[in-house]
Amino acid sequence: MTTSTPGRVLLVAPRPGAYPTIGDALSDASDGAVVTIASGEYAETVELTGLRVTLAAADGATVVVDGRGADRPVFRATGGSLALKGIEILAGGASAIETEATELTVQRCTVSGGRGPAMAIRGTTAFTVTGSVISGAEQGILVDGAPGRIEDTTVEDVLGDGITLGQGADPVVTGCTVTGCGLRGFYVYQYARPTIEGCVISHTGHEGIAVAHHGAPVLKRCTVTDTRGSGIAFASGCGGEISACRVANTAEPGISIAEGATPTLSEAADPGAVGDNALDEMLAELDGMIGLPGVKEEVRALVDELQVNEWRRRAGLPIGATGHHLIFAGAPGTGKTTVARIYGKLLKALGVLPEGQFREVSRRDLVGQYIGHTAEKTATVFEEAKGGVLFIDEAYTLSRLAGSGGDFGQEAIDTLVPLMEEHRDEVAVIVAGYTGEMVDFLAANPGLASRFGKTIEFENYSPDELLAIFGRMASAGDYELDPGTAPVLIEHFRLISGDVNFGNARDARRLFEKVRKAQSQRLRLLGRMPAVEELRGLRVADVLAATTR
Repeated sequence: MTTSTPGRVLLVAPRPGAYPTIGDALSDASDGAVVTIASGEYAETVELTGLRVTLAAADGATVVVDGRGADRPVFRATGGSLALKGIEILAGGASAIETEATELTVQRCTVSGGRGPAMAIRGTTAFTVTGSVISGAEQGILVDGAPGRIEDTTVEDVLGDGITLGQGADPVVTGCTVTGCGLRGFYVYQYARPTIEGCVISHTGHEGIAVAHHGAPVLKRCTVTDTRGSGIAFASGCGGEISACRVANTAEPGISIAEGATPTLSEAADPGAVGDNALDEMLAELDGMIGLPGVKEEVRALVDELQVNEWRRRAGLPIGATGHHLIFAGAPGTGKTTVARIYGKLLKALGVLPEGQFREVSRRDLVGQYIGHTAEKTATVFEEAKGGVLFIDEAYTLSRLAGSGGDFGQEAIDTLVPLMEEHRDEVAVIVAGYTGEMVDFLAANPGLASRFGKTIEFENYSPDELLAIFGRMASAGDYELDPGTAPVLIEHFRLISGDVNFGNARDARRLFEKVRKAQSQRLRLLGRMPAVEELRGLRVADVLAATTR
């Protein structure tokens, strides 16, 4: 007789030898099973009781679980644990995900449609929702009583509340975006005590964050804008804390505290202000990057100048004309895009730019195929970037000298120059590329160089810094590097750093992927399922195999 083995991996795929449906695989699954799902659309719903199971899209697969034809949740679990990874879920007559006392994990999933909350989490068992998108539902996420985390998740275009936290729930909600809600962005009630940190709430039919029925949230570094009701509202009997939050373009008052409510306001909780702690945390993100001492110093100097200008403005003192356009010069893979993102956040936190969004483009996004098309495309991209950062990577490819003799790239430059001047207070344009080629780019239009206030040079990473970057990649993937790999990696980075096409952190990323593949090939030859420490371990042999190919 054959029995299922704990930890067994089951494959769902439309081919012989695999399970044709998720339900078929789960009928054979035991505790700890991992169900890997190949690309395809699966019209079914799943109900689990007491089972501990992971359902994950195969690498690179697009998996859609379609429950629109049913009046029950697409995934319903009671007890046990359920992990959903990389799956698109379409709900119909009920929730997409509904759990009771279940250890729920949702990673990189897309959830849309459904009646009631798209995701309903009840009980006292911890949960995690990360990197997911919820849209087009009657409500977004409902948490009743459960602790846990909601991270880097977007809730958008829902008829009711975006995220509802009640029944004493105390999760941490961080780095989330909640926008386009018919009612409230966050609704905290019935003794819920969540921490809501670094979230952006906008375009709600009522309050951005509403607290009622003895709720007591801790609100840190949140931004609330464009709400039809108050940005943040506390009802009588509610408490908590508001710290370093920004409220703008909402109904008056921006922060409403009813008589009998007792939240603590500190660190720039006033509408439109920003606290020093918020800036410090964003600068800490910059400081946390490996290497780049000169870049960090330059960005801090820019922030200091902008902060003093804001203080002068508040004091009624004159401020000279300032622009926020920058040149990032240096080889690829040196962190230019990451620093540009942080710079946009800093400009928003300082109140210099209203939105702080980041739009990354390259030549193909700006250059058209016929006369007039390029100007139209460039103007459209510029308009979309207003309020934030427009980052043009490999900008030198737009210049005549880098192009194929007077092509339409020059038209893009000529369109950008006047826009950058006319809207210098509304957008920060950052152009990036190799140092030498950027000289040709600036020569492409007589007024181009004068539009940029500063050039920041990004130096190549040293072998030791690349080793540290490689180590972070390994840690992020839950791998452990054998200490003996360090000298091998440093020597490899030393050898390739002199190559004309040296890609810095990009080369470190490519090598990391090769090392992972080498480890996979080694483990496959064991003839058994590896232990957890073997699955996590990257050995010297793996690095040597990757560097000699």
